[in-house]
Amino acid sequence: MSSQIAQAFGNDPFFILISCLLSLRAKDRMTLPVSLQLFKHIKNVYDLAQAQPELLESIIHPLGFYKQKTKIIQHVARELITRFNGAVPKTYNELISIKGIGPKTANLVLSVAYGIPAICVDIHVHRISNRLGLVHTTTPEQTQQELERLLPRDYWSLWNEWLVLWGQHICAPRSPKCTACPLAPHCAYGTKKLL
Repeated sequence: MSSQIAQAFGNDPFFILISCLLSLRAKDRMTLPVSLQLFKHIKNVYDLAQAQPELLESIIHPLGFYKQKTKIIQHVARELITRFNGAVPKTYNELISIKGIGPKTANLVLSVAYGIPAICVDIHVHRISNRLGLVHTTTPEQTQQELERLLPRDYWSLWNEWLVLWGQHICAPRSPKCTACPLAPHCAYGTKKLL
């Protein structure tokens, strides 16, 4: 998703942030078209803060959880205006201080919008990092901490991109294609599946 967002919105932190918030619990293939439709009506943080919820809900509806997402993105927009003069913060701690922005979203914004190395841990990164035995964690936050300790900083932003693609095409949650995976001999999960 991060490469699609970057291609569509360049490094605009506001558009990247809102697109990421919309992507939560949604299919990647749906997020970009909905984001593009939303940004035909919403040009900046002030438009979003003042928009009629019904308009936002009608646009966001295909992603699911549209009422909840509308409340979240409008709350985030108002927080950006009130606390940050309408700008998207450039630090992890400032980003996660805004209700509705979690570690995954904060790191994606830092990485894609600002070019700051950050590990964005989604379900694919968490699952595959554990399957490979790189980490032995139960939460995405723990996975992020362990990967930050293990990986060279230059690879932090790429890790998500690589593992999302890998997770979508090879290492699926159910029925992973271990026989087609060149990492299977080095993977605790793949080794068990191949026996």
